[in-house]
Parts: sequence; structure tokens; C-alpha cells
Amino acid sequence: MLVGLRVLEVGGGPAAVCGKMLADLGAEVIKVEPPGGEAARRVGPFVRDREGDDDSLSWIAYNTDKQSITLDLAAPDGQALFRRLVAGSALVVDALEAGQMARWGLDGASLRRERPALVTTSITPFGQTGPYSRYKADDLVVMSMAGHVQITGDADRRPLNISLPQAPMLAGADAAVGSLIALRHARRRGVGQHVDISMQHSAAWFLGTTVPYQELAGVRGQRIGTLRGGGSSGARQRQVWPCRDGHVFFFMIGGQQGAKTCRELVRWMADEGQDDPVLQSFDWESFDMASASQELIDRLSDPLAAFFATRTKKQVLDAAVGRGISVCPLLSMGDLLDDASLNAHDFWMRLPHPALPEGLHYPTRYVRASASETGTVSPPPRVGEHNAAVHAELGLSDGEIGRLRGAGVV
Repeated sequence: MLVGLRVLEVGGGPAAVCGKMLADLGAEVIKVEPPGGEAARRVGPFVRDREGDDDSLSWIAYNTDKQSITLDLAAPDGQALFRRLVAGSALVVDALEAGQMARWGLDGASLRRERPALVTTSITPFGQTGPYSRYKADDLVVMSMAGHVQITGDADRRPLNISLPQAPMLAGADAAVGSLIALRHARRRGVGQHVDISMQHSAAWFLGTTVPYQELAGVRGQRIGTLRGGGSSGARQRQVWPCRDGHVFFFMIGGQQGAKTCRELVRWMADEGQDDPVLQSFDWESFDMASASQELIDRLSDPLAAFFATRTKKQVLDAAVGRGISVCPLLSMGDLLDDASLNAHDFWMRLPHPALPEGLHYPTRYVRASASETGTVSPPPRVGEHNAAVHAELGLSDGEIGRLRGAGVV
């Protein structure tokens, strides 16, 4: 889809996620690393515990299908070379500290003086402007200030963050979408723009209705673990249910949509010899979680819990698909690797890696298009793997390359 689009990527984390998404759509993404490589290359866990520049699993996850050049952007010669690269590029994405590109004279306003249609995208914890713009923050801080940590975990225990860092992924995806919108505008009008991504804002949007619910209903979200609540009655309903080989996700809901799925689940229970007269005769259309008593919810839940405990995740999934029940298994990574639907769609590939003769299991693509090939083609680049090709493209002489290398610029 994006063949012919050149992207310069500076900084790791969310910029790498953004670059990965664009590369999977066919863009030529050149990762501009400091001499010696990005620090993200040395973040564990590692393939077979090898702490090499090419063995970080998070690095492998977000840097396939890219090129790598080394360039010291703090040096005037490095800045000059970067501007020459910009002349043939449509987009620059960076995840450096707010204002850093401007301090180097490489911000959008400066670069667009020579390339007016250039789109620049910055990703920072709190945006380029505003009261928090100069604050530093990792994933835990961003997710806390976005509201996630307050409502995650059990009520009688400490707040929790989601396991793997989510804020860089959410902000990276928003950066990719925002950049594509700005690129379309630049193509139609010949005018580039700056896309300013706040990781906090991206993470807050991911909360969906939680933030406006507090504003509109005056109900503040609380930590309730695997339960669901928030109604005026104070009652809470289970959402995660133990089954024979793990857990499944399901919650009761009323109205036309909820009644259909709940009735189908009750019918499945009856077909399996676990009929319950209260569930069979219950008026699911009128069920209202917001006003239901805890006693009623417990009476409806107990037979469901007993039934789920006798089923496997596969049995639940088969019934969900076959009967149209809104219930799903909570899958482990092993379950996903063995998933029949994913394998039928060739979702997994074997990504080459020198330490693994069989390669790494790797998602092939995040989108399949009818008219374009998408997905991962090549493993992540080695540090500066494409220096020579880019130097040749820029017309650098051997003497000039030697001088730059000696000065630690490339």
C-alpha cells in the first residue's frame, strides 16, 4: 500500500511501533540509530538469553522490514546528513524528548523550509507543549496518569499496571494513523504538517467509556479485579470464570442483544444435561445490571460457574461460534500458536534468527488486503547494516566517509 513512501525513524519505543506498522504496509523505513546502535537493542528478554544487539525480543518484535543507518544527530555533520536524507523522504517520526529535534534544528518547522510537503510526527509522554511537556515518564507513569492503574487489580490490593508496556504500542499506533492522515493532506495540498502525539492521551482514549462515564454519571471507577460493577445497586458480577483448563470471559447483560446470548448459553447447558429452571424462565430482556441486587446476580451466576468449570476452553469457543454466544476463552501464547483459525489464515511465520535454526514464531501481518501484499518480509537490520547503501545514495566519497567515521558521526 505504501510502496514509494520513505520514512525516517528516530528513537525507539513508540516510534519503532509506528515505523513497524508503516513498514508492514510497504513503506521504506530507515531507522536512524546513534553510533553503536539504539539502547533498545539491549533490553531483555533475549533469544536464549543471548544479550547481543540482535537478540532482544522486543527489538525483534517492532523492527522487522526496516533499514538501519548510524548517525550522530548531536553533531553538525550528522545533522547535515540527516537533512540530505530528508530531501528524499515524506515522513520523519521521532520519540525523543520534547523539543530535542528543535534543539538540533531538525524539527518540522526547520525542515519544511526546504521540503514544504514533509510530515513530521513526534511522540512524547505528554506532548510537545503544555504543563507536563518537559516531564520524563516511563510506561508505568504514563499508564498511571492516563487512569489505567487506578482501576486495575483487586480492591483490597495495590493498583496494578498491565503486564507488557502498553503506552508505547497505543501511542505508536496513533502516530501511524495520524501520520497517514497528514501524508494524504500533503499529497493533495503539497503542505506538510506536524503530528503531535501524547502517550498519555493515547492511553486515556484506550479506556473507552471509563473517563466519560465518570464525568456523565458521577461514578468513579474502582478496582474490582475480575468483576464488573458500577451500577446504582453496588452489585458486582463475575466476568472471568474458571474452566477445566484455564479461564473464559463472559458477563450477563439484558436487552435484546444480551437476552439472545444468555438464552443460547442456557440452552447449551440444558443440552449438556445441566438444566436450571431459574435460568430457563428468567426474563433476560428486562435484566438490568445497574439495578440488579447482589442476591439475584449470585443466583444466576452460581449455575453458570458450575457449568463453565466442566468445560474446556476449546469447547467454549466451539459453542460460542456454533451457537452465537458472546463468550470467549482467555488464551495463552501456546493456545494462540495452536489456534486453528489463525493457522488457517497463515497468521504465523518463521522469522530467521542465527541462534534458532527453526526460526522464531512471528505474526506475519496485522492486516490482510485484497489488492496489496502486506506483512513481514525480512528480520530486523543489524546496527548500521545499510550505511553503505545510504552513503552511496547521498554521493559521499570514501574520504568523506572515513572522516565522518573517524569523528564518530556515522
